[in-house]
Amino acid sequence: MPFLNITGATKICGIIGDPIEHSFSPFMHNAAFAALGLDYAYVPFHVKRDNLSDALKAVRALNIKGINVTVPHKQAVLQYLDEISSSASLIGAVNTVVNNHGYLVGYNTDAPGFVRSLKEQAGFSPEGAGIFILGAGGAARAVAVELALSGASLIHIANRTVDRAEEIAGLIEGNTSCSSKAYSQQDLSLSKLMKDADLIIQTTSQGMYPRVTELPAYPLDAFHAGQLVCDLIYNPRQTIFLQMAEQCGAKTLNGMGMLLYQGALAFEYWTGLASPVEIMDQALRQVI
Repeated sequence: MPFLNITGATKICGIIGDPIEHSFSPFMHNAAFAALGLDYAYVPFHVKRDNLSDALKAVRALNIKGINVTVPHKQAVLQYLDEISSSASLIGAVNTVVNNHGYLVGYNTDAPGFVRSLKEQAGFSPEGAGIFILGAGGAARAVAVELALSGASLIHIANRTVDRAEEIAGLIEGNTSCSSKAYSQQDLSLSKLMKDADLIIQTTSQGMYPRVTELPAYPLDAFHAGQLVCDLIYNPRQTIFLQMAEQCGAKTLNGMGMLLYQGALAFEYWTGLASPVEIMDQALRQVI
């Protein structure tokens, strides 16, 4: 990473989470600031749950321009913000905060970042699509809601505990024109549902480094040519899940694009400038 020339006028952005040492966001944001010659710096802040309120007060007091928010704070941070975007409110999670002279506005850039990665990197439009989502955690909720808002016609959600999947399906059906149904991980109809899907999205942590040999417990014989299969994991770049999909002829996409485009949108919220996406992508690929 190039040397940052910190001045008396340098604007600070950052990321809060616990843990935080694993974050790749400082690499892409500082590369973007340097590429555009901006007097900005992006730093990580290790913030524990009990200190979240104080951390948001510090954002105001120290005039920090903006922050990203990562686990475990994406839901809890909402109560400390002055305004929340409509989509972030529906999703129930914020990963980007803009400080407008002490007035904190929260956005969710994860969800539109994922949809942009579908369009830019896989040529896939969710409009009218049938989608199958594995898992029902925060990431699943974000992408499911955004896909529904982007015109998907049907979203199936399967999870080990069906209650969480039902909550997301109900949220979608109650707030969008998209149909959505929830299933247990053991449901015998999953294989057919996956085969019929235009897009399959793996949202669990199974297969993520260092547990790279893990596979989600779903019928993985359903992949075929003509499908797009996504795994939100980006380390490793190609999980066993994606390898199996590729071997069956499906087109595959990892989570690198979601990481990139959520960061690009956050950059634009903070600076008001178009993000140098290629520079940010190069910075990520050097470290992942």
